[in-house]
Amino acid sequence: MTFHAIMPSFDDHFFSIWTQFSPNEKAQYLARLNPRELHTLIHAWDLLAHRYQKAPLAAPSGQDWSTWLLIGGRGSGKTRAGAQWVTAQALGIEPFADCKHGFIALVGETEHDAREVMIEGISGLLKVNPHWDTPSWVVSRRRFEWPNGAVAQAFSAEDPDSLRGPQFHAAWLDELAKWRHAEATFDMLQFGLRLGERPRQVITTTPRPIPLLKRLIADPASAVTRASTHANAAFLAPAFVDTVLKRYRGTRLGRQEILGEIVEDRPDALWSRAMIEGSRVDAAPPLQRIVVAVDPPASSAKGADACGLVAAGRAENGIIYVIADESAGGLSPALWASKAIALWHRLRADALVVEVNQGGEMVRAIIAEQDRAVPVIAVHAKRGKWLRAEPVAALYEQGRVKHAGAFPELEDEMCDFGLDGLSSGRSPDRLDAMVWAVVHLGFGGSGPRIRVL
Repeated sequence: MTFHAIMPSFDDHFFSIWTQFSPNEKAQYLARLNPRELHTLIHAWDLLAHRYQKAPLAAPSGQDWSTWLLIGGRGSGKTRAGAQWVTAQALGIEPFADCKHGFIALVGETEHDAREVMIEGISGLLKVNPHWDTPSWVVSRRRFEWPNGAVAQAFSAEDPDSLRGPQFHAAWLDELAKWRHAEATFDMLQFGLRLGERPRQVITTTPRPIPLLKRLIADPASAVTRASTHANAAFLAPAFVDTVLKRYRGTRLGRQEILGEIVEDRPDALWSRAMIEGSRVDAAPPLQRIVVAVDPPASSAKGADACGLVAAGRAENGIIYVIADESAGGLSPALWASKAIALWHRLRADALVVEVNQGGEMVRAIIAEQDRAVPVIAVHAKRGKWLRAEPVAALYEQGRVKHAGAFPELEDEMCDFGLDGLSSGRSPDRLDAMVWAVVHLGFGGSGPRIRVL
C-alpha cells in the first residue's frame, strides 16, 4: 500500500514541488497548515523523510542488506526513521517494505528506553502510526499490536537472555553503541531473526568506537547511512541550534554527538588505542605473583554499576600482565564473591585485592562466607578515579604493563576514560579493578593513591 493510495488528495504535482523545497521552506510550509491538513501530511513519510532516513535499496556490495545502520547525531531524526521503518514493515507500505511482517523485535538500551523513546516518545511508534491503522500498546505484555495482526515486542538490552526463544521477521535496535551488553544482546537477537525469506534489522544509534559497531559497518551485508544534527536543524528548537550546536562545534563530543562520527581516541584520555595495541602480547610468561582485583558494585539492581573483576600478574622482570577480565553486572554480593573466588582458584592467584569503599568489613565477611582460605587485601580509595589511574597509565607508557590477549570492553573503558572519572558516561568498573591490580603489583601494595587496610 502506498501513501498515494491512502491519501489521494496530495497528488503527484504536490510531491514534485515538495521535493524541491529546502529544509527551511518545508518547515515554513508545515507551519501554515491547519490541523486536519497537518494530520494528513504528517504520515506522508515518503514526502517528509530526509534521504538518509530512507532505507537504502542495497548494501555497497550490491547485495541485499540484512542490517541497515543509521548512524547520526543527536536530533538528526534517527528515532523517527526507525519507527517509520517498523511501521512500514508491519503494514507492508511500499516502497519501504515488500510485504507485511508479522513479528518484529524492538530492542532498547533498557526497558524504560524501549517504552519511553521507541514506543511512547515524541518520534516513537504511537506517534507515527496513521489513524487508519490505529495500533494498541499492551504495556503489561510489552507488545505493540496492529489491527492486521502484526506484533512488535519490546526488549531490554540489559537482559540478553530475554531474546532466547522468540523469533522475528524484522528488528529495530536503538542506541546500540550505548548498550552495556552489546555483544551478548546482539548475538541473541541474530538467532531469533529467522522468519520469512529475508529477515532484516535497522540499527539507529549515535556512534561510539565499540568493536561491534565497527564490525557491522565493515560487514558487506550492511547498508550504512549517516546524518549530522545540522541536517535536521530546521525541525529543532532555534535555541538548541544557536547554543548547543555552536558550543560543541569542532570538539570531540561535538564530532560524536552532533556530526555522528566514530571518534576512536578521546583527547583527554589517559590511554589511546595505539598505546594498548603496543602493549598487547599473545600470552603471559610465567608469573611470580597473581592477584584478582574486585571493584564491588553498591547495588545489584538492573542498571546499577557492574562488578569490576580483573586479574593481573607480575613476571620476574617486573613487567605486569593483565590476564583476565570477568567483570559482570547484576550480581548480588554472594554471586560476585563466588565469581571472584572461582577466578582466584582457577588462576592459582595469591590474593584478592578488593576495594571496600562500598562495604568495609562487610566485604571481608561476604568473601569469608564463601571461602575463609582466600587471602583478602582490602584497599580504600582516598582520591578520585583519575588520580588513581594516572600512575598506572604511566606504567603503560613505559612499557611495564602488557595485555595478554584482548579485553575489548575493558579497553573501551580505558580509551574513553575522561577527567570526570567516567567512561562513555558510566562508572568505569573494569578499569577500576584493573587499576587496583596494577597498583598493587607495581607499587608493592601501596603507593600514593591507595591505603592498604
